[in-house]
Amino acid sequence: MSTARFDEFTTVDWVDDGAKEQQRQQRLPRAWVHLAYDAAVSWMVVVVVGALIGVNTAFISIVTEWLSDLKLGVCTTGWWLNEEFCCWEEPGSSCAQWATWDQLLLGRHAAVVRWLGFVAVGTGVATLCAWLVRAYAPMAAGSGLPEIKATLSGYSVRGFMGGWTLLMKSIGLAMAVASGLSVGKEGPAVHMGCCVGNVVSRNFAKYRASASRRREIVSASAAAGVAVAFGAPIGGVLFSLEDLSSHFPRKTLWRSFLCALVATVSLQAMNPFWTGKLVMFQATYDRDWHFFEILFFVLLGVFGGVYGGLCIRLNLRVAALRKRHSATLGAVREVAILALATTAVTHTNSYTRKDMGELLSELLQECGSPGSSSRLCMPAHATSVVWALFWATAIRSAGTVLAYGCKVPCGIFVPSMAIGASFGRMLGTVVQMAHNAHPKWRVFAQCAPDTPCITPATYAFLGAAAAMSGVTKVTVAVVVIMYELTGAINFIVPTMIVVMVAKVVGDMLVEGGISEQLMLLNGLPFVEEADNQPLLLDKPAAALMHAADDSHVLPASGLPASELQRILDAASATAIRGFPVVDNLHDMRLVGYVSHSNIVNELAETPLLSRSVVSFGGARELSDLSEAATVSLAHIVNTSPVTVRPRTSAETTAEIFRKLGPRVILVTSEDDGQLVGLVTRKDVLRYTRSTNND
Repeated sequence: MSTARFDEFTTVDWVDDGAKEQQRQQRLPRAWVHLAYDAAVSWMVVVVVGALIGVNTAFISIVTEWLSDLKLGVCTTGWWLNEEFCCWEEPGSSCAQWATWDQLLLGRHAAVVRWLGFVAVGTGVATLCAWLVRAYAPMAAGSGLPEIKATLSGYSVRGFMGGWTLLMKSIGLAMAVASGLSVGKEGPAVHMGCCVGNVVSRNFAKYRASASRRREIVSASAAAGVAVAFGAPIGGVLFSLEDLSSHFPRKTLWRSFLCALVATVSLQAMNPFWTGKLVMFQATYDRDWHFFEILFFVLLGVFGGVYGGLCIRLNLRVAALRKRHSATLGAVREVAILALATTAVTHTNSYTRKDMGELLSELLQECGSPGSSSRLCMPAHATSVVWALFWATAIRSAGTVLAYGCKVPCGIFVPSMAIGASFGRMLGTVVQMAHNAHPKWRVFAQCAPDTPCITPATYAFLGAAAAMSGVTKVTVAVVVIMYELTGAINFIVPTMIVVMVAKVVGDMLVEGGISEQLMLLNGLPFVEEADNQPLLLDKPAAALMHAADDSHVLPASGLPASELQRILDAASATAIRGFPVVDNLHDMRLVGYVSHSNIVNELAETPLLSRSVVSFGGARELSDLSEAATVSLAHIVNTSPVTVRPRTSAETTAEIFRKLGPRVILVTSEDDGQLVGLVTRKDVLRYTRSTNND
């Protein structure tokens, strides 16, 4: 477990931030207009953010569809049209307006030319995407979920949710998904939603000055991102609550619900697929399931857990190799090689050749429903379909393991769903073949005669849920998302079965989802759950702390301005965010704690003269500043910081960090309040991870 990127993140002091927010509210004019505006601005921001997320997602979906079809050919009546819109009046293979690359270049059918066009366009788009991300917004690479979890747990990194990151994430995501790489857009959709929330909210003073307020908006934006990705507003709220947010009060729940609702309505109004569906792979089911099928549902859950565990383990190895050889291979070259290999292989299989959203739409459709595939529903082709789905599962699994984490915007939700759906449809087809061949078997005794008994599409649906849960270790949100995708209330119990089995089996192979494992591998800080608390049992707080002699300590009075400036400069170089204040450097009795930023902001308003002496204990005010004057900064000192004793258990100390959220806890002696040392939130994480490594 690494701590390599700890210094990139700034720890948010939720206690100090809460105190500042209370002071801001107390300074508000008491007129009802100002109070009403202050209360309404939160809802206004949520509505604007939700609307922008929905519109942005719609445009990305449109561009992705066009680029994805560009690998297959081009519309002769309008190059900007994808195949569906080009052939709107003549759907099917008889469409004369759509020209594949062999027809366009040679005027006749040539499989090799179609393959070359598919590979060339896919590789070119992926390579351009990687170059744009590297050149303009490196933080737009990846899914962004690990960094979002770190941000919501109280750690921020500059530029991660900025405007340039949003722009390049949006452009790059459409290109990466359309290129044919085994990546999805659902994880990055969450990152884009958080970027929209951050960019909009920082235009309001209420959010610009308060990290806790911004956390509310980021949590709501994350929920909206999941909502538009799956067309599941309630599932989006639950996903933000279950997997992303470490702090989710009722107020955040309401705002997340509204943001997800507005985003979903905006996407519905844009109608990017011209089908009335929020996502391409929505489906409905009319048939029910039978009790004997629980055995096969359990098999799907086992597959989802095994897939999730193996995918996480193998992807972590690929990520470690990528880190070791990144300087030699280069991010753009790696993406180009991956895209070349992926498109060359996926074109050989009819189910991997398709866009994953289109594939899911086909696999999840019941036979006989509009959009169902004739080949999947023809018993004569059942054996060849089973083998094709088997190889599609294997190819897509390998591609996902290799591609997830490369330096383009990439998610793992939909690739995992496509893998699970391929396996589920394969298993359902096998069970259907067994029923057709042996309808009198005892296991099929519940099946009514002369009516379809096995519905392979529902196996694909459950397989998709199992695989997504297996790789993310999310349970409740996945069940609700799958229900919102299909409206199949009859299949809630089977969905719960496969999700729970996948979670149990996956936890036997690897603890935590892929986001948590990547956070540990890449050294990202986050508030860990109580699973690691046994490592802190029987350990005192003194085992975690920095000794006071090793920390920058400020005396309450008599500190020359030149010495204060030297301490501030040294602190800036070492990322120290605050200083304990003591009565004097000999007795070291604690007076309070002052943050680095508060001192800098105070001195920016009224600079110190060279012979000034600074007091943190209350001499004269800044207005009395003159040569050799004593300047009081007592008003910016927190005189009641969070403190513990050296013999306080480390577990209790970690619990204080998790529940209250201070940046630092000061350690004072048992009897006279003498400062002994201090513990930061990152110190606890460093200790637990180093202990785990040992």
